[in-house]
Amino acid sequence: MTDQMQQIVLKQYCEGAPNPSDFELVSKDLPVPGEDQFRIRHIWNSVDPGTRSRLSGGDSYAAALPLGKPIDGFSVGIVDASENDAYPVGTKVFCAGGWRTHTIQNGKGFIGQVPDAVPLPLSLWIGVLGIPGLTAWFGLKSVAKFQAGDRVLVTSAAGPVGATAGQLAKAGGAEQVIGIAGSDKKCQWLVEEAGFDHAINYKTTPDLDAAISEAMPKGVDLLFDNVGNEMVNRVLPKMRLNGRICISGQVADYNLSPEETPGIVNTKPFITHRVLMQGLVVFDFAREFPVALNEMATLIGKGELKLQEERFEGIDKMPEAFCGLFRGENFGRRVVQVSAEE
Repeated sequence: MTDQMQQIVLKQYCEGAPNPSDFELVSKDLPVPGEDQFRIRHIWNSVDPGTRSRLSGGDSYAAALPLGKPIDGFSVGIVDASENDAYPVGTKVFCAGGWRTHTIQNGKGFIGQVPDAVPLPLSLWIGVLGIPGLTAWFGLKSVAKFQAGDRVLVTSAAGPVGATAGQLAKAGGAEQVIGIAGSDKKCQWLVEEAGFDHAINYKTTPDLDAAISEAMPKGVDLLFDNVGNEMVNRVLPKMRLNGRICISGQVADYNLSPEETPGIVNTKPFITHRVLMQGLVVFDFAREFPVALNEMATLIGKGELKLQEERFEGIDKMPEAFCGLFRGENFGRRVVQVSAEE
């Protein structure tokens, strides 16, 4: 076993879209667990668009990340040293481990054991069975108050959050689920594999407003938005009476300064159509995670919840995998393998 670990730290604050040069790979001594602690050897790490909000030096819904500190992220791995009886060596776990090869944990916070009874690929526990899937689940069901018969519009629909939300809506009896994505390939997958009723390629559609109206002539009951204010502003006039908007993410706005971020001006439907809009931080629902994870794992096992995954190899690939999220290159969940599964 090596006596070194590696991690990706913030080298300089991001200005606009992040660049791999904003990050640095560093080595340090392998940490040793203390009393009631255990060490996890990461196998898979995630890259998450929401991380961008901490990388400009100013506080967002989470505090700004100081220079030289490891980047946030989620991990699934195996305990390789332990002073905690609840997490013996060999236990497979998912956690908020960050862009590292190893992390020390104490069993508190966002962490859980991967159930042996659910024989699914380990990487799914930081994808559909991780924060993206949980965000889709609670954003749809608890925040947007999804009801059978809803007409649902999902933006960034081929991403792991959007694709999961749309499929959960279909499984729950939605009247119609329409997705917006950035390529014909993504749109084809949404319809043919994920079961969406229709998908719109926003990059090639001459008039996105008209395309949404044509696809949803009766209007939108539920907007599940992962894009940002410009999209919300676009869809607000199309909302039906008592429509709901879930603000799940703002991938188009993360790279913008407050002065550059579009405003929401189509506010009249909040009154005339009693539209409700709410965002979420998924950890607000942490106590309910086990139920959601169990139900989604069951759907995956039955082949009723489809997913797309892009895999990278080596911790040094994490900055590029992350930066590609903001160029629209990703098709599904991006995960990076940083050690062998065995």
